[in-house]
Amino acid sequence: MSVDFEKEAQLDCSDFVLLTDIVPSAILEMRYFSTYNFIGDRINGYEEPVALLTMEAARALKEASDEAFVKGYRLKIFDAYRPAKAVKHFMLWGIEDLDQRTKPFFYPDLEKQELFEKGYIASRSSHSRGSTVDLTLLDMKTGKEVDMGSPFDFFSEISHPDCKGVTDEQYENRMFLQNLMVRNGFEPIDCEWWHFTLKDEPYPETYFNFPVSSKYLKK
Repeated sequence: MSVDFEKEAQLDCSDFVLLTDIVPSAILEMRYFSTYNFIGDRINGYEEPVALLTMEAARALKEASDEAFVKGYRLKIFDAYRPAKAVKHFMLWGIEDLDQRTKPFFYPDLEKQELFEKGYIASRSSHSRGSTVDLTLLDMKTGKEVDMGSPFDFFSEISHPDCKGVTDEQYENRMFLQNLMVRNGFEPIDCEWWHFTLKDEPYPETYFNFPVSSKYLKK
């Protein structure tokens, strides 16, 4: 019997903070609030272009940000906490075979179902636990994103952190980001160079469903 994870997800957001309150130097490009994402529409549950995280994850990210800043970089955030209703939106999109608008840009070599089979999109996302972040580095000298060899949410083997199909410089950039995040308490995954979860996350078994909006946070 299938389980409605959206209905089961928790609504208590008392331990969550606005990321920019803790990491004011972070640059936000919240893709799922916009239409510039692999679905092509604003995603359900994203009511403001803000990044929310648990306090523990935000503090760890502040340490990573401070270290990066000293070396000439700022963190650029694409996604942080993701409500369960957004994940449900992803799953329903996966069932709709006719909607292929973004295929040339985000998954040109794969079919929709393969995105789930290969682990690019999960039916229960670590983002919904509140301590996962998708990010890259911005070079303060050039004002541009560091070249990682593939863009955010490009679903392909070339986005795997250890992919050999990128240049030496692109690989070094990926490892710089990965080592920065690992030193500051986060763990990577093997299929997305941009994705990191706090190792000692405070809610390892809890999935949340309150919207991405500052108005739901404790004042």
